[in-house]
Amino acid sequence: MNAMTKSEIELPDGYRPTDKEDFMNPRQKEYFRRKLLAWKDEILRESRSTLSNLQEDIGALPDLADRASTETDRALELRARDRQRKLISKIESALRRIDEGEYGYCEETGEPISLARLDARPVATLSLEAQERHERSERVHRDD
Repeated sequence: MNAMTKSEIELPDGYRPTDKEDFMNPRQKEYFRRKLLAWKDEILRESRSTLSNLQEDIGALPDLADRASTETDRALELRARDRQRKLISKIESALRRIDEGEYGYCEETGEPISLARLDARPVATLSLEAQERHERSERVHRDD
């Protein structure tokens, strides 16, 4: 299936996918594509801001406590950026699934993932039920 570009699909202002439409019709795919791309752009903008903040010289801080506090803040920021890097990978994977016609379907059951779940978590790959089973299983193995 060919990937559709933004210019091929028009979305009315305020469009939100509904259960009254065919699941993952071209409009819904375009809605989620735009949502994912906007999310990715926002993360990249924040990352650029973080990089410029991290490049400021902390060696100029005379107080050892100030320097230690700044180092701790930087470590937290880098950890957050690492999580966001992983999220960008998930976003890119979701965009690929849209192009391949697999987006919106549970990897485990093949059933549609609810539109509400996709709207809240557009990178979701499991239905809510499958996600809950997965988390219960993780908890059981973690407790062993």
